Amino acid sequence: MTFEIKGNQFIKDGSPVKLISGAVHYFRNLPETWRDIFKKMRAMGCNCVETYCAWNMHEKQKGVFDFSGMLDIAEFIKTAQQEGLMVIVRPGPYICAEWEFGGLPWWIQAEEDIEIRCSNPTYIKYFDRYLDELFNRIRPLLSTNGGPIIMLQCENEYGYYGDDKEYLAYLKEGYLRRNMNVPLFTSDGTAIAEMLDGSIDGCLITLNFGSDVENRFKDHDTYYPDMPKMCMEMWDGWFDAWGDEYHHTTSAEDYAKTVGDMLERGSLNMYMFIGGTNFGFMNGANHTDKFLPDVTSYDYDSLLTECGDITPKYLAIREVVQKYVSEPLPAIPENRKKAAYGRVELTEFGGIFDNLNNLSSKVFSNVPLCMEKYGIGYGYIAYQTTLNRDYENAVLSFETIGDRAQVYVNRKLAGVVYINESLQVNITAKKGDVLTVLCENMGRANFGAKMMRKKGIAGRCLLNNKIHFNWNAYPLPMDNLEKVAYSTEMPAESSVFFRGSFEIEIPCDTFVKLESFKKGFVTVNGFNLGRYWEIGPQQTLYLPASILKKGKNEIVVFESDGLKGEPFIELVSEHNIG
Repeated sequence: MTFEIKGNQFIKDGSPVKLISGAVHYFRNLPETWRDIFKKMRAMGCNCVETYCAWNMHEKQKGVFDFSGMLDIAEFIKTAQQEGLMVIVRPGPYICAEWEFGGLPWWIQAEEDIEIRCSNPTYIKYFDRYLDELFNRIRPLLSTNGGPIIMLQCENEYGYYGDDKEYLAYLKEGYLRRNMNVPLFTSDGTAIAEMLDGSIDGCLITLNFGSDVENRFKDHDTYYPDMPKMCMEMWDGWFDAWGDEYHHTTSAEDYAKTVGDMLERGSLNMYMFIGGTNFGFMNGANHTDKFLPDVTSYDYDSLLTECGDITPKYLAIREVVQKYVSEPLPAIPENRKKAAYGRVELTEFGGIFDNLNNLSSKVFSNVPLCMEKYGIGYGYIAYQTTLNRDYENAVLSFETIGDRAQVYVNRKLAGVVYINESLQVNITAKKGDVLTVLCENMGRANFGAKMMRKKGIAGRCLLNNKIHFNWNAYPLPMDNLEKVAYSTEMPAESSVFFRGSFEIEIPCDTFVKLESFKKGFVTVNGFNLGRYWEIGPQQTLYLPASILKKGKNEIVVFESDGLKGEPFIELVSEHNIG
């Protein structure tokens, strides 16, 4: 296959082609689902799939790369090719995507003299190494090498962020230097200022928007009349934050009209075709005046649901796309089976205090340091100190905190602090009592000027307006819970691990309902399904069939805020995302 840009057209194998693409993030969907998703793309008329690449998933630890399992981007691309799809890849290094830290690895925050998304030598050193690793794996899959990759993006929506043209030029030249010799592009907002700051010579300029095609291209038509017209992110929905009143939805009819209007003008990539899931602790957040962490579901009200089901929006778009495709579209594959496995009792309990030494090793510091300084990026961190004297209704206050914390005196909960609410709590204690602050990283900002905000106790911690010294920190990444010690006695504290098991005959997709719980995360057979929080809008967690196994399955719930009912969960056949 050959693919090139000539004038204002895309040319495939010598003939003009209209790209009808959809966004699918390999790192948000398990490999067992990829082929099903691609078949549903072809049945809707897509000829292309687009994906971001998540640097922070591929290099969780500095210098240690992982391209296996659900991170096997090469296999993802090969599977797309087998199903008849071209591929657009957006490597980053920054991707936004409502993904933790915009796809950047947490550990760069611990580097000295670091500044992201610019010509900072330290930043360049690390993203160069990442791109070397990534490109070595996908270079054989470029269309110039017989593969399906037709285009690559340089950076992402840079026109919203900065204006370092030397940085963008270095990125582009780095692609060329590594023989990534397919057309390159940028994608930005629709105003000329965003295009000017976000673009670089030699890269196609594409736009991101969700409606009103004619007006969105006004500046592009004026300044770049001879370029192909492509919407690289035609938003078909939106994402949800914890505390939103409801799950965001958009009109299928309106979106179908927008797709038709765009196909009249040129090409498009529907964002998202399937949103997938922010498994583990990988949800992002928006943070301007208020910190708004995203929920676990990235359903996005997209064309397929989070678990891959056909939607009315999918059917509406299929009708529109059929008008631009000469052959009849393939039959639509059936939805994957769902199962309700019922109630699961959680009969074993492990308090956080009895497990600090099982899950972590304490690190002393004179004052509490941010999470990153202790070599941890995700999960929780517990800070402990012994009080030197009695305190009566004393004020424990934080300059800032990332992002929410339970404050304990001995094992009794004294209060909760949250970046959006109060940053202080009153405590009463005796000399020799142990003060514990259990902080949760709820997701780093993925967009804007506050991306580098640190997690844990990230500023001064004051007790009655004075600095309290001498703390032990227990980093708790929660990435391996095998060492948690359980008993059949419920512990006194609110922050507790709950464990149970259930047996099944046939693994099917199902959903975890947590009516008795307030806030925390869930693992099944060691796989972290993500966070839950009673404030919603999301009320159940997606549990994919491939995580389950015939026979016995183990479930662990970590609850930070304390039960509100009996210790059980339900596995139901319908998802409730609000």
